[in-house]
This record gives sequence, C-alpha cells and structure tokens, in this order.
Amino acid sequence: MTNPYTAPIPPTPRPLHRRVLVWVGGTALFVTGALIGSAGNDGQQPVETKVKPSTTITATVTATPEPGPTVTETVKAKAKPGPTVTVTKTATAKAAGSGSGSGSSGQDSAGTCTIVSNAGNCYSAGQFCRNSDHGAVTTTAGGVKIECAYSSNAWRWTYI
Repeated sequence: MTNPYTAPIPPTPRPLHRRVLVWVGGTALFVTGALIGSAGNDGQQPVETKVKPSTTITATVTATPEPGPTVTETVKAKAKPGPTVTVTKTATAKAAGSGSGSGSSGQDSAGTCTIVSNAGNCYSAGQFCRNSDHGAVTTTAGGVKIECAYSSNAWRWTYI
C-alpha cells in the first residue's frame, strides 16, 4: 500500500526523438500551407473592400405648351332681397249713435302686428327672429315697437 501523505511519482518523460518528430511534422505542415497559399494567388491583386461612387447623369426634358387664349366670363351677383316692411294703419270708425266703445280693443290687437309668426301670432320682445326678419321693425300685440336685432349671440326681437 502507498502512503497517502506522499506526492505521487511523476510519469517518465517521453523520449526526445518523439518530440523532435512532432516539431518537424508541424513545421512541414506550416511551410506547405504557406506555399499553397502564395501559389494560389496567380499574380492577381486583392479586391478592394471600398466601393467607389460612380457618377450618374440624368437629363430631363419637359415640353412646355404654348399658352392658349384666356376666356373670362363675367357673372353679375344678384343682391339678396332685404326684409320687406309693410306698415298698415287701421282707423276705427265711431258708431254714429252708439255710446259704448266695446269691440274695438279686440280689433286693435289684430291690426297692430305688421310681421306675424308662422302660426299667425304677434311677436313679443325676447323671442327669436326668423332669418327673413333680420333688421325688420314691427309692433307687439300691445302696440309697442320692436326690432329684430342681433343680441346675446342670437337674432331676437328687442324694444326700440
């Protein structure tokens, strides 16, 4: 049995002639590769890796047509018709022997409105105006004059 506390015995070195053969064989392979590599060149120069830019010339021919005659048409703009304001004045005739004046108040409210709504009613201040009534003047059912004016971001009937 061997002692575990002692160093192992080194192996015996290879003989010298085997090491020399390995060196001689390696050198022969290197020289052979160098000769084959230099003989395969055949006097050719190596290819450059840089690409040289080539000059490109482009010619563009554009045909310009001769100008033709200019035709101008004049169009006259038609003016938009403004609002039509009709003023009617109604006079009530007095009855010849009658002492009572009843019946004339109902006729006043119907006769004082010159511009009426689509439903046939008189406008009052604060109501919205139609587009055709912008700038027009009329009276309320009570006889007070009102005008269609732009107020509070809308067209409204306002007191004059």
